[in-house]
Amino acid sequence: MLLRKIYKVADHLFAVNANEALLAQMTQYEPFLVEQADGPLVFELTVVADEPFPATDITVETSQDDDGSQIVAGHTADGLSYFEYLLWGDRSARVLASPDYRQTRVWTESHELFGVNNALMVMFALATADKGTALFHSAIVGHEGHGYMFLGKSGTGKSTHARLWMRYISGTELVNDDNPVVRVFPDGAVVYGSPWSGKTPCYRNMSLPLGGIVLLSQAPYNKIERLRSIAAYAAIVPSISGKRWDTAVADGLHDTENQLAMHVPVWHLDCLPDEAAARLCQETIENSISV
Repeated sequence: MLLRKIYKVADHLFAVNANEALLAQMTQYEPFLVEQADGPLVFELTVVADEPFPATDITVETSQDDDGSQIVAGHTADGLSYFEYLLWGDRSARVLASPDYRQTRVWTESHELFGVNNALMVMFALATADKGTALFHSAIVGHEGHGYMFLGKSGTGKSTHARLWMRYISGTELVNDDNPVVRVFPDGAVVYGSPWSGKTPCYRNMSLPLGGIVLLSQAPYNKIERLRSIAAYAAIVPSISGKRWDTAVADGLHDTENQLAMHVPVWHLDCLPDEAAARLCQETIENSISV
């Protein structure tokens, strides 16, 4: 028997239909649980319990490997989106989604929770892409009423820089360490915690005005500069999750990226992993807000 739970992330509602045992494991979603929907659902995901994956031809469009996990994306002959998630070579889940991503079905195998978490994260990113919303690969801290986002390639030091702020800058709190959500509104951008936070368990249902975006690069010195126009846009794009070959998704993300590049200060920080880097970053970007 499937049970139904409704969650609200970044003020977007979605439903999960799954068995009681699986829902009990999904503790990271508890801060986002609501008793009932107070608006439309952006998507609904059903974890299929007792039926085999349908026999269908799959066309693979792309695959991505990341630290032992793999995602395969494609489509079926009848136009459904297809996703497959693997962990250390074992298939965790297969997913079929409607073209608008509003209805999703998941068939789990090994590492069930891993597969469902990935399916939910990807469906959230795709179903909200046309709603001024972007799921980032970044670390985010809060300080004095604003959120500050740290971007960079894997291994650049996003989590390290966030920890430096928390260690040396009084009043800093971690909002999310891997997958925060940003929404753009007419009066500014807001960053939200999410149920997805990588290797650091930080699942906070909170939001802050987005005060700045910082692209990190490792260097033997500390130097920060403001990026504008195309450079700001180019710094943001690689850190946003999305299916760029889907026109509706790509257009929605492009609008969000444009708004962020134009209206949120974007910085490039060459840095060492030290206190001086954190203080230089904090003083520079917070002083720009108060001017």
